[in-house]
Amino acid sequence: MREARGSGRAGLARPRPERGTPPAGVPVPRARRAQLHPGAWWLWALALGTAATRTTNPLLLALLITVSGYVVAVRRPHTPWARSYGAFMKLAAAVLLLRLAFAVFLGSPIPGTHTLFTLPEVPLPDWAQGIRLGGRVTAEGLTFALYDALRLAALLICVGAANALASPSRLLKSLPGALYELGVAVVVALTFAPNLIADVRRLRAARRLRGRPDKGVRGLVQVGLPVLEGALERSVSLAAAMDARGYGRTAEVPPAVRRTTAALTLGGLLGVCAGTYGLLTAEGGSYGLPVLLVGLASALAGLRLGGRRTLRTRYRPDPWDARAWLVSASGAAVAALLILAGSLDPGALRPGVVPLEPPTLPLWPAAAVLLGLLPAFVTPAPEAAPDPRKEPTT
Repeated sequence: MREARGSGRAGLARPRPERGTPPAGVPVPRARRAQLHPGAWWLWALALGTAATRTTNPLLLALLITVSGYVVAVRRPHTPWARSYGAFMKLAAAVLLLRLAFAVFLGSPIPGTHTLFTLPEVPLPDWAQGIRLGGRVTAEGLTFALYDALRLAALLICVGAANALASPSRLLKSLPGALYELGVAVVVALTFAPNLIADVRRLRAARRLRGRPDKGVRGLVQVGLPVLEGALERSVSLAAAMDARGYGRTAEVPPAVRRTTAALTLGGLLGVCAGTYGLLTAEGGSYGLPVLLVGLASALAGLRLGGRRTLRTRYRPDPWDARAWLVSASGAAVAALLILAGSLDPGALRPGVVPLEPPTLPLWPAAAVLLGLLPAFVTPAPEAAPDPRKEPTT
């Protein structure tokens, strides 16, 4: 009995494994090993979007859209939130058509000599000088509008690729401690929105079965009040559960650390804004990148210090492994090489429209865009979708 008790005490004295890691000898599930950090997908997609903002060449923009679409096609998981890519594609098409419609009906600042057709022009008062409705539509103006709209469409599609590849809940779980409250608020909003939609559908179906109207102002009021009541009940239950789990606890932080955190975070965000503005304008190309890097470093240092006041742990944190570095580096390489190409040969990345000339595909910038295909080969394939016809086994 003494030996058994001694061995029990020795077992209790053993160091406990870190939270989120399985005990020794227990294999890590295959699905967990196959997951890529969601931040890597966002960095890759935002880098491709940055590359799209540096060019108006329709061939390069189409290549960027093709690269992001191929990666989404082969690496998109079989989850409901991954279906958002189609919505972003439709939004990009709507932006493209809307921009062309503005160029047709409101005119274009680009002068042109190749007239396609002429619309009846509406006379406007003197205070509306510089704006016209109708008039001559030129090929140069439409081409300029097409190039500009295609750039914005490519940016939207890259953001849609990040939404389709990265899990929103896992991304919010990976936020630093300083943004913990913001992440919880967004998670609650994302969780409650589908419940509200389901409640509305359920109540409308119940009213139709009872022969009562579910449309119009009367139907909206009679459906909206039960939905609001259910949302309030869920909010009270969630608040009680969060309070029972100690949500909102903060650690004691010295005032000097708080002031340093605020200064670093605010200065870093201002630097990021100024650096981004410099990168997006031709005049700020010399100072944009250094200011952006300094601002990012300052903001990250402020978030790191701000995380000390939040007492929280992560259950099964997503590791940032070599695959995440490769995915992020591939997108960063595309953005850096296209920025370099824009400074070395701006005519290849921004084809002229006056005089009107067909765009050409520059070889080494196109090869740089193909580096964005690396995630399709270094990341694991998503798990197969479950067959709904197959009965679950016990």
